[in-house]
Amino acid sequence: MEKVNVAEAFGSFDEQWSPRLAAEANGQEVKLAKVDGEFVWHRHDDADELFFLIDGRLRIELREEADVVLEEGEFVVVPRGIEHRPVAPDGETRILLFEPGGTRNTGNVENERTVTDTERLR
Repeated sequence: MEKVNVAEAFGSFDEQWSPRLAAEANGQEVKLAKVDGEFVWHRHDDADELFFLIDGRLRIELREEADVVLEEGEFVVVPRGIEHRPVAPDGETRILLFEPGGTRNTGNVENERTVTDTERLR
């Protein structure tokens, strides 16, 4: 068992849109990510994805539903199969992600932002 100080963990990396593995529990992964601007439209066919906003502002754009805007301390679960695009419109935003182990950050899309091996926090 190791406790994680979220502020210190975020201070240990600078890369954006490149999640870091903070913990694992029952086959689920807890990831931390810094984001800014728009990500790619994608979906996760076999995994729900929880976005918990640590600080900043995050808009989850959805193709077939109204966008969801998260403020500090709020979270939303994007159900499997729902196409979405996270957007941090106001500068760097810090999020915690909770999803099944092995879930690729870009889901069904492969591009330059795809992370195939999530780096563990140091």
